[in-house]
Amino acid sequence: MLQRGKMLYQIKNGTVEFGAEIILRKINIEINAGEKIAIVGRNGCGKTTLLRLIAGEIELSKNEYEDSVIAKNGKVEIGYLKQNAFSELDITLDDELKKCFEPLLRKQARINELLDQLDSGDEAKINEFTRLSEEFENDGGYYYEKEYNAILSAFGFSLEDKKRKLSEFSGGQLTKIAFVKLLLSKPDILLLDEPTNHLDISTVEWLEGYLKEYKRAVVIVSHDRMFLDKIAEKVYEIEHGISRKYAGNYSAFIKQKEDNYERELKAYRAQQDEIARLTELIEKFKNTPTKVAMTRSKLKQIEHMEKLEEPMRFDTGTFKAKFKPNRDTGKEILAVSHLKIGYGKELCEISFKQYKRQRVAVIGTNGTGKSTFLKTLVGAIPKISGDFDFGHQVDVGYFDQQMTRYQSNKTVLDEFWDEFPSLTQTEARGALGAFMFTQDDVFKTVDMLSGGEKVRLALCKILQRKPNFLILDEPTNHMDIIGKDTLEKMLIGFEGSVLFVSHDRYFVRSIADSLLIFNGHSVEHFPYGYDEYLEKKQTLPEQNEEKTAEPEIIKEGKQSYMLSKERSRLERKLQRTKAKIEDLEKSLETKRAELELPENASDYMKLCELGEQIENDELSILSLMEECEDMENQLK
Repeated sequence: MLQRGKMLYQIKNGTVEFGAEIILRKINIEINAGEKIAIVGRNGCGKTTLLRLIAGEIELSKNEYEDSVIAKNGKVEIGYLKQNAFSELDITLDDELKKCFEPLLRKQARINELLDQLDSGDEAKINEFTRLSEEFENDGGYYYEKEYNAILSAFGFSLEDKKRKLSEFSGGQLTKIAFVKLLLSKPDILLLDEPTNHLDISTVEWLEGYLKEYKRAVVIVSHDRMFLDKIAEKVYEIEHGISRKYAGNYSAFIKQKEDNYERELKAYRAQQDEIARLTELIEKFKNTPTKVAMTRSKLKQIEHMEKLEEPMRFDTGTFKAKFKPNRDTGKEILAVSHLKIGYGKELCEISFKQYKRQRVAVIGTNGTGKSTFLKTLVGAIPKISGDFDFGHQVDVGYFDQQMTRYQSNKTVLDEFWDEFPSLTQTEARGALGAFMFTQDDVFKTVDMLSGGEKVRLALCKILQRKPNFLILDEPTNHMDIIGKDTLEKMLIGFEGSVLFVSHDRYFVRSIADSLLIFNGHSVEHFPYGYDEYLEKKQTLPEQNEEKTAEPEIIKEGKQSYMLSKERSRLERKLQRTKAKIEDLEKSLETKRAELELPENASDYMKLCELGEQIENDELSILSLMEECEDMENQLK
């Protein structure tokens, strides 16, 4: 593994064109070993194109004005999630994923061969054994099966699933398996394009922890603001086809971007004021003989200035979703009593009440019934048993996440007009314009729209009816960050009530004042927001213990890989380290005693030197003690 901070990959003045369209204009990016980098920008700005460029799927376009260069540090392994990741579907999940460990397994087999030959005293073989053993340990050879099982479990697979053929898994499951395979392969640069899409909150939290501890470089494209806040150390924003670098996480980037804009705008205006002042002087005195030298000097001053360009304002174009419901409701919006839901087979039972102006978030792991619950409320599927009732004058507006798959050869204008035929063309285009369908956009067919555009069209139709109770299933999927911000503000100011499913924790935290938590077959109503829920969750030690408990199969696997010769080597290393600690502690006592000697009391240089030595010894002892603890844990 390369030392952290060492340059792995670099693009200078990168340009990418598709046909006559320039997607990336002037991209400068550097990826160093161990860095966690976020790529952000509006939908369509070229983020995925940049990942494909780094992955080697596309090439730089020729640039007539500046040299476009890609530089790599040796043979850098780059991992990128591909749609068709499997060449064979008739092999088991275990066989497919163990392909990631082939180098480790070959190394382990060679170590075992060398073990039987060490008694011969062949120095070359002893040196090879030592080298391979250290590499095997550094590459996680003793713990790869533990990590393998942990990642599978985090993505919702059981140990029994290992025996199933890939052909037996659904398309969504195969995508997750490809993701697992990518993580297990541990490339030098890990490229992740919207990795949190379609993952439930618990899996996203697990992935955060995994990536923070990942020793290699990670480049992430994501609209999940909390995810980026917790992982990113550096942010590259793509805006107007140009990249710009910011230090820190997503929140730090937002602040720096605003500060940079204000600073650049201030500098630009100051320069323009100075140019205007000098120009006024020149015009005033250009025909005065005694002022000719002065006017020439001022003219040269203007000519020699390095002209500042006016900074471009942020690309903040988004939909305008302000609306007022047609009518008011009573106090109680929804009453659910012992409602059992599912497709024939019961998933869970729900009882709770929602009141006027409440914004309730439905959260939980995938497959527990969150979307099924919403579909049951709107009559898309029948209930199994129990009851639910809407309150007085409740008008429901329902957004289904499947709307992004809606197909139609109608134009956007006709699609909207068919549902609201009483509107004039001006009124229809005005409503669509508020959701960013302007000019010729309204003549696109629905089939041509992106996922984000279909979301905007669906919201436009829903809100045109002016409901007072919004039931939303993953409304932020396919939205960029500015779109999410807009929807958040709209829902916070909405005069009606909201019930919504979302895996976006930032969105949930911003909006929800209470939660419905789906957990297996049980559903809990939590009458507070997301931050309070997290505080409560952290006070449940039994849940934390359950998460960190190590399955017996993993413990047995670890023991089976701790070869007897390696165990002896580790024990010897442990003893040597403990001896070093003892020597340092004795040295430390001597130096501390020397520090107290009267003859040194007035020798400032001597005291500083001793103080520095004592501090270094103390740090060395702490470091060695941590090594001892780690080795003792391995020997357990």
